Amino acid sequence: MENSMDETTFQSLPDAAAKRWPGQVQVNLDVRRSICLLTCGGSLLRDICEWVCSTSGYRFATLAVEEEASQWLLRYVFYGQSGIGQLHILLRTPKEDVAIPSISGVVHAADWHERETEDLFGLTFTGHPRLGDFVLHEEWPEDVKPMRSGFDARLPYRRRELDPEWRPQSIVQAPGAFMMPIGPVYSDVAESAHFLLETVGEDVIRTIRRFFYKYRGVEKISEGCPVDQVILLSERFSGTSAFAHSLAFCQAVEEIAGVDAPPRAKALRIVLAELERLRCHIAAIAGICGSTALSVATSQAGILEEEALRITGAFTGHRYLFGLNRPGGLTRDFNNSTCRGLADDAARLIERLCKLNDMLRFTSSFLDRIEEVGVISREQAIAYGLVGPIARASGLARDLRRALPYCGYETVDFDVPVETEGDGYARLRVLFREAEQSAAIIRKMAAALPDGEIAGPFECAAGAALGWVEAPRGAAFHWVRITESGAVGRYRLTTPSFTNWHGFHLAAEHFAFQDFPIIMATFGLSNAESDR
Repeated sequence: MENSMDETTFQSLPDAAAKRWPGQVQVNLDVRRSICLLTCGGSLLRDICEWVCSTSGYRFATLAVEEEASQWLLRYVFYGQSGIGQLHILLRTPKEDVAIPSISGVVHAADWHERETEDLFGLTFTGHPRLGDFVLHEEWPEDVKPMRSGFDARLPYRRRELDPEWRPQSIVQAPGAFMMPIGPVYSDVAESAHFLLETVGEDVIRTIRRFFYKYRGVEKISEGCPVDQVILLSERFSGTSAFAHSLAFCQAVEEIAGVDAPPRAKALRIVLAELERLRCHIAAIAGICGSTALSVATSQAGILEEEALRITGAFTGHRYLFGLNRPGGLTRDFNNSTCRGLADDAARLIERLCKLNDMLRFTSSFLDRIEEVGVISREQAIAYGLVGPIARASGLARDLRRALPYCGYETVDFDVPVETEGDGYARLRVLFREAEQSAAIIRKMAAALPDGEIAGPFECAAGAALGWVEAPRGAAFHWVRITESGAVGRYRLTTPSFTNWHGFHLAAEHFAFQDFPIIMATFGLSNAESDR
């Protein structure tokens, strides 16, 4: 089960770490930012990470790797429930030493982060069971590492000839075993992803996922760019969560500069974030209805999604909330009466969404397709570090608006919806409840908007900081470093889709082939958000 804080609290972490590893760990406590920084050597990395997760109640968030002139910096970020802040574990290792101890054996949520780092930076995580062939597909030469400082992103790289003898990986070895490929090309708007389903009958035994067919290199492209250009990148690599990701980036930059957005800007940011969440959840519900071939419900949900987009476009001037965030606040204001009108529109939308919910929960042919299908247990959700509605449907009340309050969410009264069954229906119920909750939060904020400016003075400063949001699909973390020249030196993105695709196979395996598209719809994830 997920551990909570026992005798170890945020304030006592330095003493607890020093007592456990006397003279071997350097500890710094930043009370203002609620960050405990542990600097250690590679020999202690695995033990410290295991201690952090098993006895101190923290969960893995992200791994940020930075290449300096003479050394590597690996920052392992963990976060906990409200009140215990963040814990950063910093590993410094000489530039020529590319062998790093793997922590995936004790913190399985770090598995894909280590594989990605090996592909993009060329670091090797000793003890990891499977490295290579992850982000960079067959056409990439083995010696090309696109995130290394010597790689010039402006030049075309040398493509490798494909091996005609290449075959997809196979796990199931049994008489009659066969593989069924799904993707990477789909109809509609879904981006590229490949799933190889292995079986000896009708049920899927193993699911092998493969993404990054459209690896965008956002992190590399951002290097050396001014902050205002990187904001454009942050909101465009995954258009359906544009506001959430640009907000996370802006909050990181604001932390570096030591500025705080004005109260009115914070309140309006909450309104806009919840408007995006409402629209995303309605789209996910429409996708679930469509996956079960329920045509009338799909049409009704699709109409509601379109109306949510029109409401958003009428309110902000853009259907997907582009161009609104800036360091220090927002690019435009919204008068109070217009915000109250938005709250009324959202309430009317929810009334119709609730009617759809009532019809679905009494439609047996629909429930037969999603109840007890695609089950992820609470223990599995913890081990894989799942986030967002998927984690909350498996009994984990993980929500950064509560765990690491930002933007004034600490003043907003709301409960985190949680279900325990971990199946497709539990995920659907969480989506409905959170959509209702978003409309309620919009109404509360619109009724009490503070007066004042919507942007404060901002001057770029050098430094590094972590920005985060509870995006519609779950926790998103943006690590940003600004150089002395004011340009972005490192931009590290960890998205909820990247986190949750890691655990998708848990839901897909041991269910029938025909359940696969339905299970995928109940996850409601974005391939683009993963292929960042």
